[in-house]
Amino acid sequence: MRVVSGFNDYEIIDTSNGEKLERWGETILIRPDPQIIWNTDTKNPLWNQSSARYHRSNKGGGEWEFYKKVKDSWVIRYKNLSFRIKPTGFKHTGLFPEQAVNWDYFQDKITKANREIKVLNLFAYTGGATIACAAAGASVCHVDASKGMVAWAKENAQLSNLSDKPIRWIVDDCEKFVAREIKRGNRYDAVIMDPPSYGRGPGGEVWQLEEHIYNMVELCSKVLSDDPLFFVLNSYTTGLSPSVMEYLLGVTVGNKYKGKISCDEIGLKVSETGYNLPCGSTAIWEKE
Repeated sequence: MRVVSGFNDYEIIDTSNGEKLERWGETILIRPDPQIIWNTDTKNPLWNQSSARYHRSNKGGGEWEFYKKVKDSWVIRYKNLSFRIKPTGFKHTGLFPEQAVNWDYFQDKITKANREIKVLNLFAYTGGATIACAAAGASVCHVDASKGMVAWAKENAQLSNLSDKPIRWIVDDCEKFVAREIKRGNRYDAVIMDPPSYGRGPGGEVWQLEEHIYNMVELCSKVLSDDPLFFVLNSYTTGLSPSVMEYLLGVTVGNKYKGKISCDEIGLKVSETGYNLPCGSTAIWEKE
């Protein structure tokens, strides 16, 4: 497992009974997590001192219960990157901290390439990968179907002093956008995909990960340049194992370009126990 280190503004303090106790800057939140199947003692006093807890609904979705007054939003930092955090109606806060291991990877690869790198970031959410790549000197095309998420990503770029960097902000269905880029002859040296398990495009298009992911990766392999640097596929779907993702990259990107393919879980250390909480998987094709 690849585990985040050095994220001083974020911490998983403890986990138990389907929930994780987290610190986001100075704010303590409790959120559900399906991976947490153990029911251990909750001795840490912060369980009773949190600012808010997210409760899932049997009908889908859920709501926050606030125990203390919480700011509408606040800013946390990871190294040279800054992010706007705010509790949303779908339990999320606008950031997936476990992705910091991938941000470090992107920045290392881009910096060491010693050439201009064009990155296509699909299902780009609030732009963690986008601003990491831009901070390393890449030009980035950021694509997400949600206008609100793209606006949030722009704000994160501004908070990170990256507003003047070459970033294209695109609100569009990712699959349709890639198909048009191929027709236009636009090519990218790196592709990052962080698709949801389920979602809808701006025109009501339904996205079901297991049904669409092979065709999407195969399509994206056609938008790569003649000398690509990396192709990264993330998944939070428990049924899509790292080995399946590795195989998927092998029969698509790996069939077109010589390189190395790897896969692993990504995770975060739990302070109370010292054990690592799995938070999804990443498969990587990279130039050797």
